[in-house]
Amino acid sequence: MTAHIRIGALLLGLTLLPCVVLAQQSERFGPYELHYSVVNTTFLDPKVAASYGITRGRERAIVNISLRRHREGGGTTAHAMVLEGWARDLIQTQRKLEFREIREGDAIYYIAEFPFLNEEWLTFKIEFQPEGSDQTYTHSFKRQLYRD
Repeated sequence: MTAHIRIGALLLGLTLLPCVVLAQQSERFGPYELHYSVVNTTFLDPKVAASYGITRGRERAIVNISLRRHREGGGTTAHAMVLEGWARDLIQTQRKLEFREIREGDAIYYIAEFPFLNEEWLTFKIEFQPEGSDQTYTHSFKRQLYRD
């Protein structure tokens, strides 16, 4: 399986997941659109997960972040960024997310793996600075995670 097909399979898998996992969502920040999703690793095909070094498990998930820049005249393009992220539970225990940048063809996205407890609520905080911009943006979102 070529790298381009693998990334396509991964992204397709992330967008076709049941609503229970709250597939990809997005938020607009000026000319940028931040896309994000949180997915149990057991939803990933074992071969695709292995090809990206993702450890599958019933209490493991990934957060997937990508940035699109809106062009004048319409359309968007993938845009690189510098980002940091954290996940915080209900008792305010915070863990830093270690993002990896993945570039395949025109796609640029960032993934971070993390463990979770069944039915755990996590608040994610992402701080990002688009490449070539002096502006730093912050986005937070909350998810409840379930063991598969």
